[in-house]
Amino acid sequence: MNIAIGADHAGFELKEIVAAHLAKLGHTVVNLGTYSAGTAVDYPDFAEAVGLSVRNGETDRGVVICGSGVGACVAANKLKGIRAGLCHDTYSAHQGVEHDEMNVLVLGARIVGTALARELVEAFLKAEFTKEERHQRRLAKVKALEERF
Repeated sequence: MNIAIGADHAGFELKEIVAAHLAKLGHTVVNLGTYSAGTAVDYPDFAEAVGLSVRNGETDRGVVICGSGVGACVAANKLKGIRAGLCHDTYSAHQGVEHDEMNVLVLGARIVGTALARELVEAFLKAEFTKEERHQRRLAKVKALEERF
């Protein structure tokens, strides 16, 4: 699977660890920055880069990391077609894909440790949208919101 990954300065170290883990699992990782923790940068820039990569079909899914994950999640969800979820547990990481067709996983580097981050991305990437009627119906309503507002 092709995975876009991006982070601000607060998420840089965890991004590097997660990217290496994904590559070790055989995924193609597209690193969209930031490329150091030394300079403060803005999380919306990386949420946008990852979201656009997923939305444009350049990558299959995305991972965005900032300090808490909240800001990056808010920013990513402003992009039409992006369904980003901030996850701190493996249930949410896979259920978000299975029920809501989540295509971007957001992590808070100051919230989750490296071992949990690895588990979260694995759960996210192993999951598939179930396509059950109730989930398709709900997803259609979410997509309709994007069109109206």
